[in-house]
Amino acid sequence: MARIILITGGARSGKSSFAESIYKDEDNVTYIATSRITDDEMKNRIELHRKSRPLIWKTFEGSYNLTDAVTDCKNYLLDCITVMTSNIMFDMSKDFETISQSLQNKIEDAVFDEIINLIEKVKRIDGNLIMVTNEVGDSIVPENHIARVYRDIIGRVNQRIAKVCDEVYIVTCGIPLRLK
Repeated sequence: MARIILITGGARSGKSSFAESIYKDEDNVTYIATSRITDDEMKNRIELHRKSRPLIWKTFEGSYNLTDAVTDCKNYLLDCITVMTSNIMFDMSKDFETISQSLQNKIEDAVFDEIINLIEKVKRIDGNLIMVTNEVGDSIVPENHIARVYRDIIGRVNQRIAKVCDEVYIVTCGIPLRLK
C-alpha cells in the first residue's frame, strides 16, 4: 500500500536527515532534488546533500515534470517543496516587483499540481513518497512584498499537501513529531 509522507520544520531542523533515515534500509530509492546551482554556496550545499545519500539511490533533478522521476523504483524522496516553490515562483514572476493575487494563485496551483500529479503517479505504482518542506511563517513578517508573497504561497501549498498525505511530521532540533 502506498505511503505518502510530508515532513516539515524550520531551516536546519533535521528534516532531510529524518526523511533519509526512513529509507535507510532501502536501495530502491529515487531522490527528487529541486535545488538549482545558482552560486558557489548552492553548489556546496547540493554537494553536501549528494554526499549524505547512499550512492545506490537514483537522482532526478528538477522542479517540473516530477512525474518523469517515477520509474521502476518504489520509494521516492522529494527535497524540497520550498525550493521547488521558489523556483517556480521566480520562473513565473522574475520580472515583477509586485505579484498580483491572480498570479499568486497561478503559482500556488502550479506547485500544487506538480505535487498532486507526483502523488497520484506514485500511488498508481503502489510506491512510497516522502516530501520535505519548510515552515516559513514561524518568524517575523518579511519586510518586502515578494518575501511575504512567497511565505503566503508556501504556507498555503503546505496546507493543501498535508491534507492529502497519510502522515505528516514536524522536525525541530532534530526530533521528529508525528502530527497526522
